[in-house]
Amino acid sequence: MVLEMGGKILVTGSSGQIGSELTGALISRFGSSNVIATDIQSPVRNDCRTASLDVTDRDAVFSFIKKEKVSTVIHLAAILSARGEKEPALAFNVNVNGMRNILDASVSADVGLLFFPSTIGVFGAGTPRENVPVETITRPSTMYGITKLLCEQLGEYYSAKYELDVRGMRLPGIVSYRAPPGGGTTDYSIEMLRAAAEGRGYSCFLKEDCRLPMMYMPDAIDSIMKMLEAPEDRLKHRTCFNVMAFSFSPSELEQEIRRLRPEFRVTYTPDERQLIADTWPRSLDTSAAAEEWGFAPSYTLTAMVDDMLKHLTPVSRRQ
Repeated sequence: MVLEMGGKILVTGSSGQIGSELTGALISRFGSSNVIATDIQSPVRNDCRTASLDVTDRDAVFSFIKKEKVSTVIHLAAILSARGEKEPALAFNVNVNGMRNILDASVSADVGLLFFPSTIGVFGAGTPRENVPVETITRPSTMYGITKLLCEQLGEYYSAKYELDVRGMRLPGIVSYRAPPGGGTTDYSIEMLRAAAEGRGYSCFLKEDCRLPMMYMPDAIDSIMKMLEAPEDRLKHRTCFNVMAFSFSPSELEQEIRRLRPEFRVTYTPDERQLIADTWPRSLDTSAAAEEWGFAPSYTLTAMVDDMLKHLTPVSRRQ
């Protein structure tokens, strides 16, 4: 990614799980004066400029991007899987209409690059369960997956028709200790680790053997930064790169936690979120991301659990 002279990096949805940390990485790389963090309510941070921006307000999006001379958009504003099933109309409006507003405003203002995260939720019935390739059957059963698949296709369309450099990757479940999760089906992993760190048991909303692709936040941030800075002519897939670091089930995570917290126990009471997880693959083929822009996660499951518990455990409980 090349920051154009006088241009700014706009981050939408910057208060979310990924946005709160990716914004900091962008500031470290490009400087606080070049990053504007936005969300539906103005983000609370003092390391860069912040503002309120509703991505479903088309006029506001056009005006903001033009007025601020935005050269790069990191479009993270979205309604995630579990919440999307409770509020499907909201998910469609934010995820699809918001994306279209961002795309159209970016074309109008000659934005140089637009990044957005897609999801493993684009997969569904008929998709292979193991080592899923980039190009395969995508038949999502959730509003979240449907909207993100449409966003992938919109990105490809705007790249071809308007020569807008649109990039995206299909993120798996992301585990982090800083910002709280935002209503996703893999949120159990963060909740379980927090419970263990605080000396509590945990009731898991997925089945104990439900394995899903996952990644630790430092690897997710590093991957996004690598993709942003990759030469455009190396990208063949553009909006649909598969990424993951490892797969695990709730019971496998429980066992890893008990390595450090032997007293920790989990009960399993699957709810409606299990129906969503049942449509997702267990592992992904990430070779396209590795070949085209250098995807190479460094954290293992064990290393992630060690680091999460180190940061989450209250000082009074640390050994």
